[in-house]
Amino acid sequence: MRNRLLVTSLLSAMLALSFTGCMETAPRAADASPPPPPAAEKSGAPTFGNASPTAGSSTSVKANAAADSAAYKEVEYKNVGKKGPALIVIPGEIKSNNASFTQRFLPNNIADFGELELSQANFTVLERANLGHLLNEITLAYNLGNVAQARKTMQAGKLKTTKWIVKFDILKAEQIAANTKGFDGQAIGGLISSLSGTRAGNATGQVVSSVKTDDATGVWLIGMRYKIMNANTTAQVAQGYKELKMEVGATRTSVLGISESAKGGVGLDTMVQRLVQTAVWEIDSKYK
Repeated sequence: MRNRLLVTSLLSAMLALSFTGCMETAPRAADASPPPPPAAEKSGAPTFGNASPTAGSSTSVKANAAADSAAYKEVEYKNVGKKGPALIVIPGEIKSNNASFTQRFLPNNIADFGELELSQANFTVLERANLGHLLNEITLAYNLGNVAQARKTMQAGKLKTTKWIVKFDILKAEQIAANTKGFDGQAIGGLISSLSGTRAGNATGQVVSSVKTDDATGVWLIGMRYKIMNANTTAQVAQGYKELKMEVGATRTSVLGISESAKGGVGLDTMVQRLVQTAVWEIDSKYK
């Protein structure tokens, strides 16, 4: 009897130990679940690196500084908090005969800039891309001042709410001034070498002979007219003219075979956009 009780006690103890071990080694449900994803970090505007092999060099710094001064800059329009009337920008006219300008620009390019800036100024712009075949009818009617055709065209759907028809014309694009300046040390250096008669003087003459500098500057004047027409009557509501000066230049220096050159200035694309911004600023401040 005592042996049976002893065996029973040993079996109970072994079962208890086995059960406890299972409980300790069994995986927990919480451990099996994947960790919570990290909280999404708020990111700002996208940034991009510079893969150029000359990044960070003196030439890169100067070129980037020139590019930054010509980069697009948003205009803080005076009455941007006030909603402007619904309008359509129609392609204007380019009346300049300058080949460099007319080969690069079409009236639609300037109208694109106009739609962009008028939208930035909080005008309701009906984009030309959404007008389809009606755009040609609208452009023809307002350029000819055909009141009947204009009223007929503007009765279609969303065009009924249009108050203004706006156009931007290029009236002037010409290079009005150019100036060049340079220095070539070859003649002076040869004179120094021949007159000095010494080794040091000859060396000085060779250095002076290697010096060459060139500077060239050109100035353009570009003029733009804006015109606002009443959408119902084709009558002119307002017009204005803006003119900006554009300078382009190049410089080059060479001494003892070491040369440095730079070329730049505001391009025609940038000038046209700045003219549109100037015109829209006046439209926003005077006529909204």
